[in-house]
Amino acid sequence: MIAGGVTNIEITLDSERALEKINNLKEMYGNQVVIGAGTVLNEKQAKEAIIAGVDFIFAPILDRKTIEVTKEKGKIMIPGAFTPTEIYQGYSWGADIIKVFPANILGSQFIKDIKSPLGEIPVMPTGGISLNNIKSFFEAGSAAAGVGGSLVKKDLIEQEKWEEIIKLAGDFQEISKPVI
Repeated sequence: MIAGGVTNIEITLDSERALEKINNLKEMYGNQVVIGAGTVLNEKQAKEAIIAGVDFIFAPILDRKTIEVTKEKGKIMIPGAFTPTEIYQGYSWGADIIKVFPANILGSQFIKDIKSPLGEIPVMPTGGISLNNIKSFFEAGSAAAGVGGSLVKKDLIEQEKWEEIIKLAGDFQEISKPVI
């Protein structure tokens, strides 16, 4: 993925040896790549991930203590939200960007609709983002997009088809360029 141009990588804490992987990636790539911990559900997990060396914390939920400890440690905080109230609440608690999740349920029209009253709040749709729909989310006003299974394809990894993963990462990077 890095060879394909991906510069922000999330390792979910529910994956095997997640903290060790985070630490290894930071040692290998330093500041060349931004590494984050995902599926962070509480303050304790955030602290452990920060000790492991993450640059950002990605959560599927809103938890005020998690946001506060992450910001106190000078890290980027991206909690998950589903409603305009949750989006506003997370941002008012200090989150840098709000993860709108699951985006495939809400669609890019939801992003467009909330950007009118909540335009100052940067949002990042995740869940169901693909090459077919990512551009519509940027056109609707998303600051970024989180891509999972449509980029980290298990079958390509199992078959060690690294060149296909590099190409896929490059395709996502190309289509994700800012919309003017």
